[in-house]
Amino acid sequence: MHQWIQNYDPFHHAWLSTAAAAAPVLLLFYLLAVRKTAAHLAAVAALGASVLLAGAVFGMPWIMVTGAVANGALYGGIQIAWTLAAAVFVYDLTVESGHFEIIKDSLGNVTTDRRLQVLLIALAFGAVLEGAGGGGAPVAVAGAMMVGLGFAPFPAAVLCLIANTAPVAFGGVGNPVRVLVAVTGLGEADLSAMIGRILPWTALALPFWLVRSMTSWKNTVAVWPGLLACGGVFAAMQFYWSNFRDAALVDIVGGMVTLLALTLFLKAWHPREVWHFPEEPPPQKRAMPHSAGQVLHAWSPFLLLSIFVVLWGMPPVKRLLDRTTLSLPVAGLHLQSLRVPPVVAVQHAEPAFFDFPWLAAVGTATFVAGLISGPLLGLSPARTMRVFVRTCHRMRFSLLAILAMLALGYVTRYSGMDAVMGLAMTQTGSLFPFFGTLLGWLGVALTGTDAGSNALFGSLQVITANRLELSPVLMAAANSAGGVMGKMIGAQSIIVACVAVGQEGKEGDLFRAVLPHSIALASVIGLIVYWYAYFGQSWIPAGRVWGG
Repeated sequence: MHQWIQNYDPFHHAWLSTAAAAAPVLLLFYLLAVRKTAAHLAAVAALGASVLLAGAVFGMPWIMVTGAVANGALYGGIQIAWTLAAAVFVYDLTVESGHFEIIKDSLGNVTTDRRLQVLLIALAFGAVLEGAGGGGAPVAVAGAMMVGLGFAPFPAAVLCLIANTAPVAFGGVGNPVRVLVAVTGLGEADLSAMIGRILPWTALALPFWLVRSMTSWKNTVAVWPGLLACGGVFAAMQFYWSNFRDAALVDIVGGMVTLLALTLFLKAWHPREVWHFPEEPPPQKRAMPHSAGQVLHAWSPFLLLSIFVVLWGMPPVKRLLDRTTLSLPVAGLHLQSLRVPPVVAVQHAEPAFFDFPWLAAVGTATFVAGLISGPLLGLSPARTMRVFVRTCHRMRFSLLAILAMLALGYVTRYSGMDAVMGLAMTQTGSLFPFFGTLLGWLGVALTGTDAGSNALFGSLQVITANRLELSPVLMAAANSAGGVMGKMIGAQSIIVACVAVGQEGKEGDLFRAVLPHSIALASVIGLIVYWYAYFGQSWIPAGRVWGG
């Protein structure tokens, strides 16, 4: 089969071609946000549109289109759907065994204030889960925990999506940074440090943003010491670890230190008035009815989940597990799609492999934690497996939507439609630092992952930066930093949040609720990057080594 050259202007008119490339994404957003279509139906419709456009308009051979769909669906099934199902399985085990009540009591013993509980669960604990593996687990677990504590389901989903932003660039044990290194050839220490100089500013403000989104300014200012303590500790750890240690453990260490520091802080300080949602009765303060051993036992599934995912990600273990991964080239697609200038500096063929990391996947680590947790919580092995089957059945439509969304992302990548949208963003001249950041935001909204956005647009950022005499390190980092704010509107994230809080069918409402937050926070990061580009060049790292 002859190699196929991606066509970035099929209509010989830049804006018409861009509109065609963006049509599947616009259709998805329209169906979710305007028509309130069920997420799995909207995702399948958008996938169908991308398939037709890739083959009929952009001229991609149909065998390659088929291969891209299959490749994306397999990736989505293993890397995201499997992880999500396993994470919700772990949570369901704590509910089935009755131990989630103890978890709720333990958190309520730290504080009964809803404003501060959001910081403990959605931000600090969510950062640990994002750093350990991501893949939907932070939103799934934190959202379910908050509903169990008494949060209204829909607000809980909104808060979890907003909170799961600042940690994303270092999620999955630093995987997005490693992807940037692979596609740009820039130094890992440089990229990690630059991301760690952009995001702490938003991390510092995020607790205030979260609480203000759930209540008034007056109620937000009333807990400013707790918000400042949370944001300050997380931002400081994110900066320190990314600049002077490594990219892999930024979120895990930052989240754990924040969780511990905030718990200690709230023992010494508490708000004058405990705030709760107007529609719920005031939480009652009472003595902790459980021993430390009982609390540790109840938390053990989540501790095991974190331990196993971290263990799975440790380089020696990861190298060993990776040997079990089955990898086959995708027939008719592997090295057949040629990405050419101006998207890349030198023409190259896109690799395509069916990867089946049956043992190395984060989802497997999470599932093993669940298999151990069931008997540990007093459930028989048979009952544990029944819980898993019930979890999968409940999530069947959401898992289908995830497969369709990843297939859509792969079709846009291999057909070059992603590059067409990216090229449109580069026509902004001196404003590129701002709009290049939004390109990263678009990439995550499309693919659902910061690593996916970096793989799509990382090299394009560097090429454009060099042409405009901007720092390639800054713009590559901006792609990842801007991308974190696209996470909350990605279809996978929306689906995960709805499943976690039991709001299936309200994906469109949730998308509309978080979209303004996503755009506003992405714009803030864009302004930060713009400042670095033209006024803070001395803060941009170059040729660093860890500890340098």
